[in-house]
Amino acid sequence: MPFWDLQRQLGIDVDRWLLRQSTAQPNGNAGACHAFEREWVECGHGLGQTRARRECQPEYEDFMECMHRTKLAARLKTILDQRDKMIKEGKYTPPDYHKGKEDPRP
Repeated sequence: MPFWDLQRQLGIDVDRWLLRQSTAQPNGNAGACHAFEREWVECGHGLGQTRARRECQPEYEDFMECMHRTKLAARLKTILDQRDKMIKEGKYTPPDYHKGKEDPRP
């Protein structure tokens, strides 16, 4: 704890400002990835940058996946490629509602 607590004296909270998910959110709800960011920050607290990068890599990867959804997008692309391959080979026929054809309405 610092001798002078400047953040409290000035009425600012730099820690909340620096973190993406801890900033003020609409309707007062926590951000979608707030828990992942908090785990990453708590893991690296007091370790130092070099050691934190090595030891907190899983937490950081979870946080980045929550923010950017890169693994999810790659998985969906693989699934769609497999579906297209099966359609091309004739092993799979998608239902009519997946082809853009609507059911007749009464």
